[in-house]
Amino acid sequence: MKLKELGKLTGSFSATEKMPALFLGHGSPMNAIEENEFVRGFRNAGKVLPKPRAILVISAHWETRGTYVTAMEHPRTIHDFGGFPKELFEVQYPAPGSPELASETKNTIKKTSVGLDHAWGLDHGAWSVVKHLYPNADVPVVQMSLDHFQSPQYHYELAQELASLRKKGVLIIGSGNMVHNLRMVAWDKLNTTDYAYDWAQEASEKMRGFILSNNHKPLISYSQQGKPFQLAIPTPEHFLPLLYALALKEEKEEVTLFNDKAVAGSLTMTSVKIG
Repeated sequence: MKLKELGKLTGSFSATEKMPALFLGHGSPMNAIEENEFVRGFRNAGKVLPKPRAILVISAHWETRGTYVTAMEHPRTIHDFGGFPKELFEVQYPAPGSPELASETKNTIKKTSVGLDHAWGLDHGAWSVVKHLYPNADVPVVQMSLDHFQSPQYHYELAQELASLRKKGVLIIGSGNMVHNLRMVAWDKLNTTDYAYDWAQEASEKMRGFILSNNHKPLISYSQQGKPFQLAIPTPEHFLPLLYALALKEEKEEVTLFNDKAVAGSLTMTSVKIG
């Protein structure tokens, strides 16, 4: 690294007050353009957050073999979905990237070798929610991928290595859904407020209890928590970003929940703020 580049990196990510950490239940991509209670919840969260130097997002929608971070100056807005209105495909979130944060993240993580990616961009797990927190797209955003081949315990431990970034002005966001079973969506209940199947309600209540009591072990071993959890988490990618947020919690930090409702029977929008 050239001396000029090293100076830029050091200056960009020197010590700051500790940033909060978030898990955002992102739900349907339509939340990017609709006005509803969940969008208002994201917007209200953005109003109370300190403005970060940069954002690191761990999204359910970027699974890889190995771990990567986006390292381009100008990440593209990825419309990684189908069957939605043209209006949604026209949305752009032109936030800058941060090669400096990408390098800082790579150097911070010791558990694995982190690759620098120049092809991905911002998928809807990132931009559809971050756009409500920072609508001016004036905060650099970097995404980090989920290694599809690793265990929940591995992801939790890797996330713990990111903790120092919180003290360098970086807002870390996990984006997914705690309960996420698209195969069992009650399509006729899409517009019904807070409708959940019994198993989804049971899983959600237990998850909330574990989160608020700082008991992360049952969440890491979610596959051993019985049938409701198995139905709530049929695949891990939407749940793992929660572990990334929880792994960053320090012992006495406050945890608050918002957007804590179910939709369509088999999804929850529950979001978590740490610190």
